[in-house]
Amino acid sequence: MAKVLINFAHPALEKSRVHVALLREIKGMPGVTFNDLYEQYPSLDIDIPREQQLLEQHDIILLQHPFYWYSGPAIIKQWIDLVLEHGWAYGHTGKALQGKYFGNIISAGGQELSYRPEGHHGHSIHEFLLPFQQTAQLCNMHYTAPYVIFGVHREDISDIKKEAMQLKKVLERLRDKSFDPTPLPNLQYLHQILELPAQTQ
Repeated sequence: MAKVLINFAHPALEKSRVHVALLREIKGMPGVTFNDLYEQYPSLDIDIPREQQLLEQHDIILLQHPFYWYSGPAIIKQWIDLVLEHGWAYGHTGKALQGKYFGNIISAGGQELSYRPEGHHGHSIHEFLLPFQQTAQLCNMHYTAPYVIFGVHREDISDIKKEAMQLKKVLERLRDKSFDPTPLPNLQYLHQILELPAQTQ
């Protein structure tokens, strides 16, 4: 069974209908470690050995966060800057994360149509996530297709509940011992693993 790590970051969780609902479904799932970065490090003083040990112990690493200003909250950048050290995560001797899978679970206020060349934001969500993809590549990891919840400001309670249930199913599939993760980088969105044929599970 694959071990999944979720590094969660939301600086104003009490104001988020979507992430509160997601956490209600996924926290405490067997085989899924939930690491709340703002709760763990309110002053951004990150425990590097602790975080590196967590990464070494897991096969799939997912950053869950709102899509703030085309990226993640500040602690995500702080975490990347400090934890993914040269000689450990990358460089000639940096092989600690080799072969692992790395990706994002994000919520975006805009609709999917707004993340197109002709849309309001002028680029696809995948283009905005390129720094994360390149980070994975530099650290010898595979970047997975992102899990994206679009248009969160317009979703009602039933929509949010469906999103939370779908994410739970995705995580259950990822941790399944029979699941083959090799197609993950080639999908458009992570939830599409629920549509993969049985032989890849």
